[in-house]
Amino acid sequence: MKKYRNGFFYFGIIGVTTAIMYWTVQNGKALEKGRNVVAVASQNSQWQEFLISLEHNLTHPLAILLAQIVTIVFVARLFGTLFKRIGQPTVIGEILAGIVLGPSVIGSYFPEFSTALFPLESLGNLQFLSQIGLILFMFVVGMELDLKVLQNKAKEAVVISHASIVIPFTLGMFLAYFIYTDFAPEGTEFLSFALFTGIAMSITAFPVLARIVQERGLHKTKLGAMVITCAAADDITAWCILAAVIAIVKAGSFLSSLYIIALAVIYVLLMLKVVKPFLKRIGELYDNPDSITKPVVAIFFLTLLISSYATEIIGIHALFGAFMAGVIMPVSMHFRNVFIEKVEDVSQVMLLPLFFVFTGLRTQIGLLDDIYLWQVCGYIILVAVIGKFVGSALTARYVGQTWKDSLTIGALMNTRGLMELVVLNIGYDLGVLRPEIFAMMVIMALVTTFMTGPALDIINFVFKSKTEILPKEIIQNNKFKILFSFQNAEESKSLLRLANNFVKKMNNNSVVTAMHILPSNELNPYSVDQYEEESFKPVLQASEELNQKVTTLFKSSIEVENDVVEASNQGDFDLVLMSLSQSIFDGTFLGRVLGFTTRIISPESLINKFTGKEKLFDNAHFDERTSMILSKTEVPVGILVDKNFQNANRVFVLLLDESDLFLLDYAKQLIENSNATVTILDKAGHLKGSSVFNEQIDKIGKKYPKHVKLAVERKIEKALLDEQDLMIISVETWKLLLEKQSSWLNKTPSLLIMKP
Repeated sequence: MKKYRNGFFYFGIIGVTTAIMYWTVQNGKALEKGRNVVAVASQNSQWQEFLISLEHNLTHPLAILLAQIVTIVFVARLFGTLFKRIGQPTVIGEILAGIVLGPSVIGSYFPEFSTALFPLESLGNLQFLSQIGLILFMFVVGMELDLKVLQNKAKEAVVISHASIVIPFTLGMFLAYFIYTDFAPEGTEFLSFALFTGIAMSITAFPVLARIVQERGLHKTKLGAMVITCAAADDITAWCILAAVIAIVKAGSFLSSLYIIALAVIYVLLMLKVVKPFLKRIGELYDNPDSITKPVVAIFFLTLLISSYATEIIGIHALFGAFMAGVIMPVSMHFRNVFIEKVEDVSQVMLLPLFFVFTGLRTQIGLLDDIYLWQVCGYIILVAVIGKFVGSALTARYVGQTWKDSLTIGALMNTRGLMELVVLNIGYDLGVLRPEIFAMMVIMALVTTFMTGPALDIINFVFKSKTEILPKEIIQNNKFKILFSFQNAEESKSLLRLANNFVKKMNNNSVVTAMHILPSNELNPYSVDQYEEESFKPVLQASEELNQKVTTLFKSSIEVENDVVEASNQGDFDLVLMSLSQSIFDGTFLGRVLGFTTRIISPESLINKFTGKEKLFDNAHFDERTSMILSKTEVPVGILVDKNFQNANRVFVLLLDESDLFLLDYAKQLIENSNATVTILDKAGHLKGSSVFNEQIDKIGKKYPKHVKLAVERKIEKALLDEQDLMIISVETWKLLLEKQSSWLNKTPSLLIMKP
């Protein structure tokens, strides 16, 4: 009876409360008498009433805003992923997504859809929400700037940086002299128009530049440090100049703007002398991430909001206040990383795409409808490139940099990205830029950002310079070399244990390198060093336990698979090890667009992930990443299917034909270095009469008679597999077994799939 008690109570309470509500409603109708309550008679059917209600819900401001956000985020991620695939910064794809969703493409070819999704009255909500995203983004940009870098680096970095502002700023003002008459809005002073043209030419996108430096492996080089320093100094200087320009434009004249500039100076002094020490003290008290509670987080977010509010009231724009709030954050890397992680995902994934699309809605490329306007657009791009690229490169060369490094600095400083759009939108809002010149400037931002990658490739090609992923001491080392590439901590420990089994007794005659390459879009440039340290901590701990020396190699990249291949071939390794892994989103269209994965999945993989089964792929020999690495590497590769691998004391080697005999070399190495007992099975019986096979078996058997045996039964029994720690097969055997859908594959121990 007890098991039905909860059921009786549930239905009883539902029944009683329903009865009370029914009685209340029925008797409540009597209270309507004398209150002039009139029931509205509808001329529509119930279906028509439903459709009217549905239409009302669809056109509600909140519903429209949510539909806009979903569409924008989806399209921005799609375009960002496509451009990432061709080696371009994601931000270019996101900016283009905004232009496509705007009047230039969708609005032109599908005007009704565009009007329904982006009605004019909804744009205000979109603008304010995008501004919140920009405020959060500028807060992160400020935090990513390390002011110590500016204090400690060589003076030439500041010289290059300021030259990269002054030269394009001057050229921009000079260009304004020729286009003011045709393109300045009515009533706009020449000074305001010229200043905004100058600042638009001189901005550098520090976040995009830092990402490119990181992706190209330059962040630990002298050149990388120089460029980051230049960009940091550029950012601070440019935003201070922008604040002054906004003050002049809003005040109407230079003399009246001095009041705004004076207030801005007082604001900056208060932030540096009062607020910064206060925040530093809080940062020291709560340096441990676990101690950063919600009240502490609230203090810093209030600082951000108050700072933004103050600069908006002063008249130098809220974004400068957000940037300043980020700059004065406590310098503790742990502390800043906590806030960057809290803010960055929301601002970059959801809110910043809204800004891109809002910019796209303003960008009317169709306005450039004659050859003269496109000529002016070309002049703008030319002036921008000459000012930034050529100006920075020549200055770098003058202060003593090589031609290669000078041109590299110029190419990187010419990157404008999102920061350019911020400046352009401010100018548009202030009425300084007309729609035609706004569209030209947006095109210039896209072109100069897009050309950065190809320009760097051309520079490297001309100077015959190829970036080496591996240190020279590894490349030039003639010892037995193993490289293992891991994606997470558990993989790293299993792969290290496997590598150790191959070289355990080789003393100083082997080199083991652990490599971790992370997709650059998953890593903030500011936290590279900390992430590297944390990534290798489990590996280094395991290396101490195994008494195995390990060399570590960390890199962030937009082409992880290509870098694994390049490192493998560059180092001429004797063996490269990696893990085979799955994701529950593998292969799905949603997974690809949202960037979760690029691998392949069967539907039951989702179930297996939660049930703990180790069922392997039903619809592919390997995931896309592994297939690409196997096809392009020129060295032996081992793919570990990890089932809690600990050691290789008992090893099972499966052979199908003579092409698999190379596996015996690795079996022999496991015997020599970890005293493994190896069981060899000639599954098809094709090797029984092979002289090469018999000769190798005899040679191993004579030297290690107690460590090698041939399996008598050709049928693979579960009992045999249960006795093993590791099973070794070739890639071709793996493919054949999958095609035959061999049921015993699910029952194997940890599996090492080898490519010679």
